Amino acid sequence: MRISSWLLHGAAASAFVQPRNHDAFDYFALQLHESKDPQSIARQLNASLEGPIGELPHHYTFSCPKEQSAELEASLQELKRRRLLRRRSLATSNPTDDLEGLKWHQKQELRQRHVKRIPSPAPVDLRQAPPKTSAGQLDQTQQADKVRLEDIATSLQIADPIFQEQWHLFNYIQKGVDVNVTGVWEQGITGEGVISCVIDDGLDFTSNDLKPNYYANGSWDFNNKGPDPKPRLSDDRHGTRCAGEIAAARNDVCGVGMAYDSQISGVRILSAPITDEDEALAINWHYQENDIYSCSWGPPDDGQTMEAPGVLIKKAMVNGVQKGRDGKGSIFVFAAGNGAAKDDNCNFDGYTNSIYSISTGAIDRAGDHPYYSEKCSALLLVTPSSGHSDAIHTTDVGVDTCYNGHGGTSAAGPLMAGAAALALSARPELTWRDLQYLAIDTSIPIHLEDGEWQDTATGKKFSHTYGFGKLDTYSFVEAAKTFDLVKPQAWYHSPWLSVLHDVPEGDKGLAASFDVTADMLKSANLGRLEHVTVTMNVNHTRRGDLSVELKSPEGRTSHIATARQHDKQVGGYDDWTFMSVVHWGESGVGTWTVVVKDTVVNEHQGQFWDWRLNLWGESIDASKQELHPLPDEHDDDHEVVTAIVTTTSVDPGSPATDLPAHPSDHPERPTKPKPSEAETTATPSLKPTATTEAETTQTMAEAESTHTTSEGFLPGFFPTFGVSKKTQVWIYGSIALMIIFCAGLGAYFLVQRRKRLRNSRDNYEFEMVHDDDVDERQGLTGASKGRRRRGGDLYDAFAGESDEEILSDDDESYQDTPDHDTGSGSGSGSLDEKR
Repeated sequence: MRISSWLLHGAAASAFVQPRNHDAFDYFALQLHESKDPQSIARQLNASLEGPIGELPHHYTFSCPKEQSAELEASLQELKRRRLLRRRSLATSNPTDDLEGLKWHQKQELRQRHVKRIPSPAPVDLRQAPPKTSAGQLDQTQQADKVRLEDIATSLQIADPIFQEQWHLFNYIQKGVDVNVTGVWEQGITGEGVISCVIDDGLDFTSNDLKPNYYANGSWDFNNKGPDPKPRLSDDRHGTRCAGEIAAARNDVCGVGMAYDSQISGVRILSAPITDEDEALAINWHYQENDIYSCSWGPPDDGQTMEAPGVLIKKAMVNGVQKGRDGKGSIFVFAAGNGAAKDDNCNFDGYTNSIYSISTGAIDRAGDHPYYSEKCSALLLVTPSSGHSDAIHTTDVGVDTCYNGHGGTSAAGPLMAGAAALALSARPELTWRDLQYLAIDTSIPIHLEDGEWQDTATGKKFSHTYGFGKLDTYSFVEAAKTFDLVKPQAWYHSPWLSVLHDVPEGDKGLAASFDVTADMLKSANLGRLEHVTVTMNVNHTRRGDLSVELKSPEGRTSHIATARQHDKQVGGYDDWTFMSVVHWGESGVGTWTVVVKDTVVNEHQGQFWDWRLNLWGESIDASKQELHPLPDEHDDDHEVVTAIVTTTSVDPGSPATDLPAHPSDHPERPTKPKPSEAETTATPSLKPTATTEAETTQTMAEAESTHTTSEGFLPGFFPTFGVSKKTQVWIYGSIALMIIFCAGLGAYFLVQRRKRLRNSRDNYEFEMVHDDDVDERQGLTGASKGRRRRGGDLYDAFAGESDEEILSDDDESYQDTPDHDTGSGSGSGSLDEKR
């Protein structure tokens, strides 16, 4: 067993990355109970302990020779099966026994090299500067603004040769189409004390434009395993260009960055295959020193891919916002994507639609929406980028090399990162959610005449094309100085709501509703609403035909999914989570409705299986609020809920009929039960709702929040299952009813057997029902049968399938795969590409 310097805990551990030999060894990420000794686990698994996984608590990497990998995988799968059986039976486990303390595992696979991306065709000929406007062509206002820019350069001693060409900083031709940053500099706020980390294809720290601000301790090369993220390939230029936008120094080389006195670090991951472990390490790399992570990449923007980060990466992002920057939270800025021309939507990207990301789109030099910038309900704001015969002017790889063709949302994201650096420089105590509030409060709506904007509860306007508007750095930083810091994050997760209804084709749509009460949110300690996520399962033989709307109790609509003509994937939405910021500031109380549409009338059909509503926001009582569990960690003290579901259909324009007070049919999902369903208490609260949709599924429930206890209502020798008295009554009552039913059924069969023995010519008493008939009556398609499903785990901020579950107790064919491969369309072998 190799025991290395990983024994040093904390920052020292994160600073050491053990090289991997994927040709000879297989590697496994394991999460252990805090009481378990990883060295002991290694001995029992006959594996080698490689060390902790960055900053993730109780997560370790183990390895074994490839010839022993199958045996180790089989052992881990058996442990997973036992965990699932215990959870279903509500049995308690002793984490100190044997390998029972192993909570989660994932085999690490090298992903294919990421596709590097800029908008195609290129926004500017890379060998020529864009056309310039001569002084004689300027009108009086433009000429005055040009003089103003020259005065600013003189007063701030900016001698950088291309500064006046950096129109995104100060645009004297198209007034107002810039980030409005110079007034912040004039106050002496230039980013000092803040470190931004560019996770990309490297950073040329030998460049004279970046060298003065380069922070080596926060940098690493995960592709070549070393401390220097220097670009090594001919096309490793993207990260350096992004870094120049943020922190190019004020000197006599090229131009200046948004926060030109801040520091910049680089983490290289995009130039060779990496594992989820590598990316998780990168996301948390030196997260007490690196404040901001600028990420201008994501899944392919081809209009047919649907991918999310793997479980380990999700854990790292949540860990970053909870523990980074001494608990104030790492700032993650993600480019929104370049696939608009291919009908792509940034809600099909599990990075940009994360509640932990500041998703940033683009406008061009004229202030218009460029052909590439993706729209979605998760988009927070836009910043200037390429288009209208120009692009972003910045630093390039080389000692004194500049570039005038940087573009796409790749160039938009770093400008938001630069603004965040300035705000943190002025107010270091701002949290990750404070910055999102500030972006919403200070962004400037543009093109109000296009009719797409809707008023939000915050008093601001929202557009699926521009988010809350264009970044205004001056207003952003000014507001940051006096902003009332938000209280900790709280959340409410609804039960899983079964629908099981065919989706009509055309414009009709299928609606499913859920009532949220004030008591639910009070019990969840949730006050002011921020993000809303919807996790859903919709089976379809052509995924691109689907679209989904989310309607809030206050009447606002989020287009959380749009049809994509190039998406031919069979399977639909598999436990995919969509996100919206449209409902920021709403109360959350009332009826929430999702409307699923099959937008194309053709031979392809779909069925809406189930969904779950998740509300995220500010806590009511900060002293009572705990941190959300990391993905796939199940907190026994968290909310345990159930739902009574009733399905009905109405004609177009007809009012909904009254639902029965005590529904007689309780449709079950044709899949394995979610873990939470076995631990619930039923407290229905149903009411009629009106709709104009052609086909309506009303799915309503009153969810009761309970907490597990060890107190029993029966004598001490009866197990409590670690749940409340009410739940124990439900469990033992159910067991008693099952016993009575089985006894009665046995007696009935005994009587019938005796009758048949007395008269062998009697007809059979029962008609045999084949499995296929049952499936047909339940409305299942062939694609739906035997479908692997994730249980109702608490964490739904990201999309993707959990590795915590297996299909069935005897499903020997089930194998763990990296989470980023699940739910993806074509191109699933390549997770990320440059934007």
